[in-house]
Amino acid sequence: MIQVSIPGVFRSGFGKGAARQLRMKELTPAVVYSGGTDAVPLQLNSTVLHRNLLDIHGRNSIVTLQIEGDEKGERHTLVKEIQKNPVTDELVHVDFFEIALDKPTVFTVPLKFAGTAKGVDLGGELHIARNSVRLKGLPLDIPDIIEVGIRNLGRGDSLTLGELSLPDKVEMLDDPARLCVSIS
Repeated sequence: MIQVSIPGVFRSGFGKGAARQLRMKELTPAVVYSGGTDAVPLQLNSTVLHRNLLDIHGRNSIVTLQIEGDEKGERHTLVKEIQKNPVTDELVHVDFFEIALDKPTVFTVPLKFAGTAKGVDLGGELHIARNSVRLKGLPLDIPDIIEVGIRNLGRGDSLTLGELSLPDKVEMLDDPARLCVSIS
C-alpha cells in the first residue's frame, strides 16, 4: 500500500471566517475522525497537501499525519473526503479517518489487466466482469493494485476471482467462483 507523510498543526479557529483566513495564508483546514473519540481539527500546508493528494488520488493509501505537539506522535489515516472549489480547484477542506495498522481492515483493490489475450488476437472479444476485488488484511499488507495477466487466455477461456494471485496474509471477501474476465 502507498504511504505518504504530511506535517500538520492543531487548529484553534473554527467557522467560515477562520477557514478563509487559513486559506489566505496557504493553509488548508482538515479534520481527523476516529471511532468513538472527538474529531481533531488541523491545519495543513496547502502546497504539500495538494502535491501529496495528487500522487494518491483514487488509490488505497495510508496518510501519516505528523502533528506538532500531539501526544500520539503520528496518526495513520485514510483520506475520506476532499472538498475543492469547483472554479479555482483550490483545496477547501480534507477529512481523514484514523486507522490502526495492527487491525485487519477491508479495502476495495482495483484490478489491472496486463497484456493482450491470445483469444483477442484471434478475433475474440474481451469481457471484463470485475474491475476490483474486496480484500481484508492489515493495511500495510494490502496491495495498491492486483495485476491480472491475460496473455494466455484463448477464445472461450475465462478467469475467476479465485485464480488471482494474492499476497500472503490477505483474505478475499468476494466469492472466488465469480467470473473476473473472459474471452468470447
